[in-house]
Amino acid sequence: MFTEAIEKILTDLCTPATVRAVEKGEGVSALWSALEDGGFLELLTLEAADGAGLSLAALFPILLAFGRHALPLPAAQSIAARALLQDCPAGILTLAVTAWRQTDGVLCAPRVAYGTLADFALVNLDGELLLLDCRQARRVPDGVHASQSATLYWSPDTIGAAVGDNGEEVRRFSAAIHAATIAGAMERVLDMTLQYCNERVQFGKAIGKFQAVQHQLSVMAEQVAASRIAAELAFAGEHPVPSLIPTAMAKARASMAVPHVTATAHALFGAIGVTEELDLQLFTRRLHQWHVSDGSQDYWNGIVGQALLAQPSVGASEFVRHIAPTA
Repeated sequence: MFTEAIEKILTDLCTPATVRAVEKGEGVSALWSALEDGGFLELLTLEAADGAGLSLAALFPILLAFGRHALPLPAAQSIAARALLQDCPAGILTLAVTAWRQTDGVLCAPRVAYGTLADFALVNLDGELLLLDCRQARRVPDGVHASQSATLYWSPDTIGAAVGDNGEEVRRFSAAIHAATIAGAMERVLDMTLQYCNERVQFGKAIGKFQAVQHQLSVMAEQVAASRIAAELAFAGEHPVPSLIPTAMAKARASMAVPHVTATAHALFGAIGVTEELDLQLFTRRLHQWHVSDGSQDYWNGIVGQALLAQPSVGASEFVRHIAPTA
């Protein structure tokens, strides 16, 4: 029910024109209000606190939809923030997976997703959980072209006391979210590429009829399917927060697929694929940004590898089948 409702809102309001407008700083409030007024930011919040009380598994298809529509707002991060901290302020919330204090006492949170837009951020500071006002921070945009990522700097007088000791849950939630939205965005890229290959005629027939093109599409579809399955595992189980090892596997697998999927899509679209007027770049730009957000496959594969090596009597296949989903 929630997925269908959100799909309708995104189809109606999160059009490519809207995405481009939000990237320019226009039309943010209308799209955000539609999600907020519909109660879609409280999906993981407990029913006792007037939320929907959904499980992580029920949230997963909604995150896929966010990726498929290139939602240019931190709705997923706000849903997670409200689950991690029940008493959250109104406004646009995001997650800052890591931060540190500089020698002058300034708190630096690098590459915060949607840091250019957020009103507040839940910040992981060495395992402590901080709630900081982004409007009091100095924002330095970073990331790929038109990215809404930013590095945020808070002066010492704007930093309050910790609101919890579950800061590391911010990192896991953010990585799992990016794995899911990567999977959703890649599904959209695959659909767009398939449609183009069936419509583009060369040498008297659609290029999708050529065996070489079909092979590339098949490999692309394999990467997309594997990423979705891995991302879904991160949201399996009864835990209120994604577990570490399934999340690490999901983010690693999804990040590994990004270069293959984006490169194949742009190759098959040809020269038109790199133009700003084509909607393809709305998704491939985000995929490249999310590829490295919270750490690329190298970082997360290292975590999985350490967990496997810590259990020398367990084989890799047994580790994946039995240990990873509950770790």
